[in-house]
Amino acid sequence: MKTKVIGLTGGIGSGKTTVAKMFETLGVPVYYADDEAKKILYLPEVVEELITVFGAEILQNGQPDRARIAALVFNDKEKLAALNGIIHPKVGEHFSNWAAQHATHPFVIKEAAILFESGSYKLCDAVILVTAPIEERISRVMQRDGTTRDQVLQRMANQWTDEQKKPLSQFIIESSALEATQMQVSEIFNFLNIIEK
Repeated sequence: MKTKVIGLTGGIGSGKTTVAKMFETLGVPVYYADDEAKKILYLPEVVEELITVFGAEILQNGQPDRARIAALVFNDKEKLAALNGIIHPKVGEHFSNWAAQHATHPFVIKEAAILFESGSYKLCDAVILVTAPIEERISRVMQRDGTTRDQVLQRMANQWTDEQKKPLSQFIIESSALEATQMQVSEIFNFLNIIEK
């Protein structure tokens, strides 16, 4: 039986990483696409592509400077699309290799912030969307990243809204109270295990 790929996503500050960790404690392999994308940024062939597209000013001591790249693409949808065009195919390739190593599991989880925006949700067998009230998300990110409210809102503006994501999601987790979130995770875990048997 083919291992199912379950996408896990949610807007910034929604609590998707917390949910991913809960699945991990239940023995489900979780692939953190955003963490892998950060590592891929430093591969020599990727650095070359970045210089070709964005110029050498994105480097700091010969390495890509994530802050400079972020500033460059933040309010420029074309440049953001160009960056994603370099990174996402490589993340996809890396994920395929990773998934093959976990083929004995009934399902694996691919956690990605821009699962819908990148179009990679189409490669998933089902999608779990993690949501939380906007104000709660804003305060979580401000505390976590030491950013301003405006900076958080700017980052949110680059992501799809929950209303856009919900019709394309098979499961929705409302992540407010930790205990309630854990219960929702357990229900989805049990459901996915039952349908895979």
